[in-house]
Amino acid sequence: MTKVMAFGTFDLVHPGHIHFFHQAKQHGDELVVVIARDKTTQFTKEQPPFFNEQERLLSVKSLKIVDRAVLGNPDDVYKVIADEKPDVICLGYDQTFFVDKLEAKIKEFGLQIKIVRLEPYLSDRYKSSQIRKALAKVLSQ
Repeated sequence: MTKVMAFGTFDLVHPGHIHFFHQAKQHGDELVVVIARDKTTQFTKEQPPFFNEQERLLSVKSLKIVDRAVLGNPDDVYKVIADEKPDVICLGYDQTFFVDKLEAKIKEFGLQIKIVRLEPYLSDRYKSSQIRKALAKVLSQ
């Protein structure tokens, strides 16, 4: 059984995320999605998430394509990799945070994991930062 791992904030789940999960699932049998902690999201997005980590976890867990969703480690973003031991890690087309040390961490853990960069899905329309800006504009009117 091939375990695939994907990471993200998934604050406002949209069709781009669904496509991301479907692409990731094509690389294995079990899809484990790691939800970024609020603290990590604050760091990477430079603003707090709209939904807290428990709400985002519940949202992603409810998706049929996702076999399991877990929260990331609050102290070490790479620890979940050592704990879960995936066969494949799928990264979003624009995922940049924590990627620079990913291969070194995998080696440090003594694991052999294939890293796959996934393709965007209508990124001009389904990009979380753009959706968040549009919602903020609508809500401010």
